[in-house]
Amino acid sequence: MTSVLLAEDDSAISEPLARALRREGYEVTICADGMEAYREGQADPDLVILDIGLPSMDGLEVCWRLRAEGRTSPILMLTARADEVDAVVGLDAGADDYVTKPFRLAEFLARVRAVLRRSNGKSSAADADGVRIDALARRAFLGDQELQLTVKEFDLLRVLIREQGKVVSREQLMREVWDTQWFGSTKTLDMHVSVLRKKLGDDVTRPRFITTVRGVGFRFERPEDAA
Repeated sequence: MTSVLLAEDDSAISEPLARALRREGYEVTICADGMEAYREGQADPDLVILDIGLPSMDGLEVCWRLRAEGRTSPILMLTARADEVDAVVGLDAGADDYVTKPFRLAEFLARVRAVLRRSNGKSSAADADGVRIDALARRAFLGDQELQLTVKEFDLLRVLIREQGKVVSREQLMREVWDTQWFGSTKTLDMHVSVLRKKLGDDVTRPRFITTVRGVGFRFERPEDAA
């Protein structure tokens, strides 16, 4: 059974979410405190759902600590902050996706399914200009250095490398890396690309790896194209 850690200090939110998750067949552990969530997260559940505003240790700190220890459980953030800067901070801390309150239950469950589906990975391996991915092990390397990527960052890199030298549309990336039924804003895609560029050491003004094709999408450059 898929294990889910739900860290939310408001019982009016955590209890109905837990009931909905259990109806979907998930095994749910509820935490109302950041320190408790951090300890439970060290057991590597299949999914961690973190409210940002947790007492004793906020969700961003919990996320950052788990990632710093090498924990790879996919993390979905719950936040009442709609500001883009806060969302970017969450992604930088290692979150795979976020949902802004208030949200519909159907949207929440769709995000849960999407994050879990993407965390399963696909059987493929690829190399591109010093960047190497091993999809079976879900590991990525820049030269000899392993990159610490979230679930979505890994899948985004995998798709871009697979289509190396070609423009990949925003719609295709949202379809493959996020939910197949996604029809919303692609702002979260831009945030993930920005974080991925930082981890690759890419310069957006003179990109070696990921080029933005305005109005269309992104292209992972071949060495001869970027020269």
